[in-house]
Amino acid sequence: MAEVAAAPAPPMEGVVAEPPAAATAPDAPEAPDVPEEPEFTSETLYIQNLNEKIKIDVLKASLRGLFKSYGEVLDVVAHSNMRMRGQAFVSFSSADIAKKAMKEVRGFPLYSKPMQISFAKTRSDAVVKKLDEENFEAHKARRDEHKKTTRYSNPLKQKLRAKRLATEMDGAAPAPAAKRPNVQMPDEYLPPNKILFLQNLPESVTKEQLVSLFSQYPNLHEVRLIPTKKDIAFVEFMDETSSGVAKDALHNYKLDGENKIKITFARK
Repeated sequence: MAEVAAAPAPPMEGVVAEPPAAATAPDAPEAPDVPEEPEFTSETLYIQNLNEKIKIDVLKASLRGLFKSYGEVLDVVAHSNMRMRGQAFVSFSSADIAKKAMKEVRGFPLYSKPMQISFAKTRSDAVVKKLDEENFEAHKARRDEHKKTTRYSNPLKQKLRAKRLATEMDGAAPAPAAKRPNVQMPDEYLPPNKILFLQNLPESVTKEQLVSLFSQYPNLHEVRLIPTKKDIAFVEFMDETSSGVAKDALHNYKLDGENKIKITFARK
């Protein structure tokens, strides 16, 4: 005779049966907080993709004129040698100024080429001299030592040296370098001087009107109209500081209430 399983005993009166405890997974270990690395900044901007056809002194003046609106520009370094061609360094008095300038100017087409801008990896001489003068001599000594150690290990210089030696062994004279075409600088980036060039003047403008307008600023020397072209004129001051003040104040001024005067430094 088969055994019959006993029925479960009913719960005792007044006692609440607790459900079986649910199996719980062990707590997963929390991922450790990884501190964010601070953004690297520098007082000096490294600029690439500059137009190599522009003369170095003109390029440096253009860069200084472009960046000075963001703050004090301590130095602009650019060279025409093979290694540094198309590049420049612009140093400011603080990293905050450099950061703001980079943010707003990156990609700006200077002489038809958009600038590529990043922070320089080391402090420039001008920055150290301005912000950490007591360590300037030590900084300069380190820079000089670095130049000596990399002078003969630079891949580009090694390539040029090998090419020159090969040419000397063959007895052939090196081919003359191709002459670079002159590229005219846009008016907006001409370096400062004491003569201003006015364009887009009303044809009815008189010399007296211009004298009255520009004599608001100190050291006015002369106003010259062009009889054959009435919409342009030259205004000369005693020094370039005075001309710069007048230029900044009156550029885009509406002399007749309609047309904006365009004012740039005159070409020398």
